[in-house]
Amino acid sequence: ERERAQAEDLERARKKTKDAQDAFDEFKNRRTSTFMTAFEHIAAAIDRVYKELTQSESHPLGGTAYLSLESPDEPYNHGVKFTAMPPTKRFRDMEQLSGGEKTMAALALIFAIHSYRSSPFFVLDEVDAALDKTNVEKMAAFIRARSHGTGAGSEGAACQSIVISLKDYFFDKADSLVGVSRDVNEACSKVLTFDLTQYEE
Repeated sequence: ERERAQAEDLERARKKTKDAQDAFDEFKNRRTSTFMTAFEHIAAAIDRVYKELTQSESHPLGGTAYLSLESPDEPYNHGVKFTAMPPTKRFRDMEQLSGGEKTMAALALIFAIHSYRSSPFFVLDEVDAALDKTNVEKMAAFIRARSHGTGAGSEGAACQSIVISLKDYFFDKADSLVGVSRDVNEACSKVLTFDLTQYEE
C-alpha cells in the first residue's frame, strides 16, 4: 500500500515537473519570438537609416551599419554587437571611431529603434556637439525629413523633434525656434519664439 501511494506521489510530481517545464518553454519561446521580432526589424532598418544619415554628393551610397547577436540561441541573455562603417572607412570597432562618427552611428540606432516602436516626439540635447558643419547639416536635414514623415525607416509617421543646439547652421532647417535668454533687469529667464515656416529654404 505504501509502495502504491509513493508511486502515485511520484507520478504527480513528474506531472507537475512536466507542466512547469512546458510553461517555462512556452515563456522562453514567447520571449525569444518577441525579442527576435524587434531585433529583425531594427537590424533591417539600421542600415537604411545610417546610409541616409551619412550619404553625400561625394558618397552617394553612404556608410554601412549592421547588428549581430552574440548568442542566437538565447539572444536576450547575451549582447548585441553594433557595427558602423562610415563612407570610405574600413571595418573597425566602435571604440575606434571619432566622436562625430559615434554620434551619427548612435542617431542611426535611436531612429532605427524608433521605427519599431515609435514615440510622438524626441528631445535631443546638443547631439551635434561633436559634429562638423557638414555632418550637422546632414543630421538636421535627416531630422527635418523624419519630422515631416519622410526618410528611411519613418514609414510615413511624422515625429516631432525638439533639438537643443548651439550651432547656427542647424537652426535654418527647423520649423520654429525657441530661444531662452537671461533678463538681467528682472532677474529671470525670457523666452523668445520665431516661426520659420513662413520663409522659403
